[in-house]
This record gives sequence, C-alpha cells and structure tokens, in this order.
Amino acid sequence: MPVRYLLDTNTVSYVIKGNFPQVRAQLLKVAVSEVGISVITEAELRFGVARLPQATKLAIVVEEFLLRVEVLPWDSPAARHYARLRAALEEHGEPMGNLDLMIAAQALAVGGILVSNDRVFRRVKGLKVEDWTKS
Repeated sequence: MPVRYLLDTNTVSYVIKGNFPQVRAQLLKVAVSEVGISVITEAELRFGVARLPQATKLAIVVEEFLLRVEVLPWDSPAARHYARLRAALEEHGEPMGNLDLMIAAQALAVGGILVSNDRVFRRVKGLKVEDWTKS
C-alpha cells in the first residue's frame, strides 16, 4: 500500500516527545503501511540527535521510530515538483524554507496528505494538509 500520510518533522517530534497526545492517538488509527516520512525529515531528526550527543534516550527513540515508518527517498518526481513550486512561490513573493519546500514537493509527488500544523504549507496550491494536533 502506498504512503497516504507524510508526516512532517514537527509532527514526528510530537509523536516522539508525546507533546500532543492526540497526534499519537490519530497515528494509532492509521495503518502503519500508510504512514511515511521524507528522507528530509529523517535528516532533520538525525541532526537533532547529533546536536545532543548526551541524549542517548532520544537517539534510541528516534532510531526505533525510523524502523517503524517508511522513509521515502528524494527522487526525480519530487525534484520536479520542488522546482515548479519554488518558482511559483518566489514569483508571488512567498518563499519558504528549502527543507519545508522539499517536504511539500515530496508530498505532492506521491499524492499524499502532509500531516503538519505548520501554517506555511497552506500556501502550497494543491497540497493536502491535515493537522493532527487539533482534536
């Protein structure tokens, strides 16, 4: 089954840290085969762990999480969406951070729903977004 829900980095952080219990509850309602993350999110998670080498518990939790979700590789269809999306946003004077842009482009490329509470993604035309922090 293809990935239906692409979790952004903030959402994964909420799952790992338990900041929003409703995010974990929603995640449990979805088949694990329908949930994935971008390799960009994996990189951001690994960066967070690298910044805190003394946080061994966090490192273990991140590794356990990564074992349980599909990590989508950055590929040519995502790159094509990225190029069009970045050009359109910059043309309208609405640039966004490159990592967020790459994650949004990947969600568009796979036809998935991006799970995020970050309002910046609302600017991306055609992107389906769900906020699991809201009950």
